[in-house]
Amino acid sequence: MTTRLRLWMVPLVGLLLATPAGSDAFDLFRNQEATIATIHAAFSAKTLTCRALVQMYIDRIEAYDKKGPALNAIVVVNPDALKVADALDAKFAQSGPAGPLHCVPLIVKDNYETTDMPTSAGSLSLKGVMSKTDAFQIKKLREAGAIMLAKSNMAEFAFDPMETVNSLLPGYTRNPYALDRVTAGSSGGTAAAVAASFGAAGLGTDTGNSIRGPSSHTSLVGIRSTMGLTSRDGIVPLFLDKDIGGPMARTVADAVAIFDVIAGYDPADPVTAASQGKRADSYLKSLDRDGVRGMRLGVVRQLFTPANTDPDVMKRMEQALADLRRLGAQIVDPVTVAEIDTIPPGMLFCFRFKFDINDYLPRLAPAAQVKSLEDIIKSGKFHPSIEKRLLDRQAEPPLTENPRCAQVAQNTQRMREAVEKVMDDNTLDALVYPTWAFPPRMIGDLNTPHGNNSPRLSPPTGFPAITVPMGFVRDDLPVGLQVLGRAWSEPILIKIVYGYEQATAHRRPPTSTPPLPARP
Repeated sequence: MTTRLRLWMVPLVGLLLATPAGSDAFDLFRNQEATIATIHAAFSAKTLTCRALVQMYIDRIEAYDKKGPALNAIVVVNPDALKVADALDAKFAQSGPAGPLHCVPLIVKDNYETTDMPTSAGSLSLKGVMSKTDAFQIKKLREAGAIMLAKSNMAEFAFDPMETVNSLLPGYTRNPYALDRVTAGSSGGTAAAVAASFGAAGLGTDTGNSIRGPSSHTSLVGIRSTMGLTSRDGIVPLFLDKDIGGPMARTVADAVAIFDVIAGYDPADPVTAASQGKRADSYLKSLDRDGVRGMRLGVVRQLFTPANTDPDVMKRMEQALADLRRLGAQIVDPVTVAEIDTIPPGMLFCFRFKFDINDYLPRLAPAAQVKSLEDIIKSGKFHPSIEKRLLDRQAEPPLTENPRCAQVAQNTQRMREAVEKVMDDNTLDALVYPTWAFPPRMIGDLNTPHGNNSPRLSPPTGFPAITVPMGFVRDDLPVGLQVLGRAWSEPILIKIVYGYEQATAHRRPPTSTPPLPARP
């Protein structure tokens, strides 16, 4: 066994041990939601091939994305997916797995550069643009043996946290748990696709909400890392100082398996230099079923007051706190971060899209016909819902001359210090609150309360946050629990969410996309 093989086999063994063994991994995968561990167990038992796995996911996309429930989650399926699967099967037969994510088919948000599928960020202005290089995270995942199965729908240029609609793909992405409901945004396509088992797991991006919100709305786990722990290279920017790319998965173990591959230093993204010496040797080591025990958790009730929270979501949150106590956590309830009430949420974000997209677009030359935000606006190739935002962003003054952005910088520093102080004063390991204080809205409804808590603490502070399924309201509408910690505290957060997930087992698959009959 080579040194390289030994290095990744250790965490892989931990991942397998973290998942209950089934009598037949292939049957498990056919009849319920497959995990990375059960897929790999089936490969080892020779009851499953990579080609058969990829074909099953392609069949599900064919049956459910534009037909049947018509989730409208997929932009394009990788035309090379089966060819890559055959190569991985040959590699497995000859010398074993290609890496820790051997033949893990992933759903990739349409703002990640991939050399085998277009990168359009949901916009007709970038339709068909092929990148010459993979985004850093995509490169790391391929090296680990994963397959980029499909590109997923998104809110155009990732602007909208509330719904997933754009100019590239007609119509909204539908929530597989309630087809008349949204998946939130902007990574709603990844969320719907992963929830409906169109792939083993997926990638989203999060500037304010967009990994954690869609994950909450579709009963998934979503990880937003510490700023600087994951590379942004090769991801179409929204606000580069807040953008994060990361995993969305049906289980904590699967999300962490992906996170373990993508986290770390990238010379092409200077912000990741801070991760050197901070990255854990293995995040999979934090998959501890007893991980909640002894943790001190602060309850941020400012983010879910009775006046601003759906009563059923409030019940789920109170039950989550009871469950965390039962699992051995010490609950400090409440803790107060004064800045949550004194700093307007909008004043924690600098609207720097024009400058970030103008710096980015030359990377896509000569394939991209647009070379600036001005070109995008002149093209008219964008959804009407974002026209005002595009025009407003084009009118922004240079960052160094923008008093609003200067104030935002001060506000984010205040928020960071305030959160650290509250955690230090109360000796807390993490803060907890509902990811959204209301369940998923009806498609087209932008007037009822939204309840989006994700932009309030994590992007402004740069601290990590993970959402994990907290159950359902109205029988079938998912809600999520968010756990936030200090910078570089991902191992602690993983212990908390894994222990909670294993004890509560809230996730269940949507009924709109049942198992397909086995192929002959």
